[in-house]
Amino acid sequence: MPDFDLIGIGVGPANLSLAALSAPLTELRTQFLDAKKEFRWHPGLMLPDSQLTVTYFRDLVTLVDPRSEFSFLNFLVEEGRAFRFLEANGLSCSRREFEQYYQWAAARLPSLQWGRRVESVSLSGEGFRITSEGGDTRTARNLVIGSGAEPCLPDFAKPFEGEQVLHSSNLTGTRPDWKGRRVLVVGAGQSGAEIVHHILSDENHLPSSLTWTSSRIGFQPLDDSPFSNEWFTAEFVDYFHGLPSARRAEILREQRNAGGDGITDELIGSVYQRLYHLDHVVRSDLRHRLLVSRRVVGLEQNGSEFVAEIHDANHGGTERLPVDLVIFCTGYHNPIPEYLKPIQDRLSIEDGRFQVRPDYSLVLDGPEDHRIYVQGFAENSHGIVDTVLTLASWRSARILNSVLGREAYRADQGATTVAWQ
Repeated sequence: MPDFDLIGIGVGPANLSLAALSAPLTELRTQFLDAKKEFRWHPGLMLPDSQLTVTYFRDLVTLVDPRSEFSFLNFLVEEGRAFRFLEANGLSCSRREFEQYYQWAAARLPSLQWGRRVESVSLSGEGFRITSEGGDTRTARNLVIGSGAEPCLPDFAKPFEGEQVLHSSNLTGTRPDWKGRRVLVVGAGQSGAEIVHHILSDENHLPSSLTWTSSRIGFQPLDDSPFSNEWFTAEFVDYFHGLPSARRAEILREQRNAGGDGITDELIGSVYQRLYHLDHVVRSDLRHRLLVSRRVVGLEQNGSEFVAEIHDANHGGTERLPVDLVIFCTGYHNPIPEYLKPIQDRLSIEDGRFQVRPDYSLVLDGPEDHRIYVQGFAENSHGIVDTVLTLASWRSARILNSVLGREAYRADQGATTVAWQ
């Protein structure tokens, strides 16, 4: 008999939700392993003014179990800040406070094991054998992979990664000094806008120049309209999963402004207002260029400075721009974890991506009662919602229902306004 019914690898918001929802299910023996020493949520990009782009009702549990002790509202009550929070914030919440909520929940879940780096997963008669750093092993009937995305830094920038060339995910870890320097910010999604806003926030610590590039025709807003938000529903996920793979890829490209590629109205307005203030009220010496339809295609070092090659998609030319600091806001990717190599030949993988069933289990050449589920690795099969917070609790509920073979949580969310079928 395996040691556990379910082991989760990685503890980000997704598997934290799974741990919270599995806590009251006494028939399940669960454990969640993470290499970190404690729960952290994008610590390298935790800027002072960063806000959630979704409502806090999309927390670990509320959309499937609003009575759970692990809800955000219960956190506010338990911490004695509910009334003041609602008066101060309404339906919004800072990312820093939401991280505090995650940490509060994590501290109340004994199933979480920190400082456990998983090195390999194999399949035996007992189920999956998970080996951690130092040779510690345990077995489980089911696995849930939630080890998170990795920063996507262009290959041409990797040799120079450090204090002058960095990915946005490491901004607060590196703490580059941009005062009086020439700064290039690459990428015009939410992260890029947050970093530009942060750079411009202190009049006494401005760069000498700021260049901000967008590969699209403009600096475009997040599509937060009601009909577009129906892409982030259980009904749409099931509809999307049933489409041909080529059509799914086309839809994902069409939906980018509703995901991380768009900027919230509040933030984009604040950046615009800040630039106006610096130009016409303060009359600062900052030189800024916001470039559209541009893609950084190369980088080389020239003494203490760098020269970025910037391609203009509209005119076909290439500009060489000398800079002192380059911040790439170029997103994340989900490579297949190294620890799955011992069983990788038993997994169905196409173009470097897992083949994922509707219940988030992988197509696996193995016993049907031993399954691997994924969180954050199914955008190609389940849609744009897969890598954001919006349906975290619903996805956890669907996984738990599948593991138990019964409906422990209601996983249908009712009909949408749009008729998807």
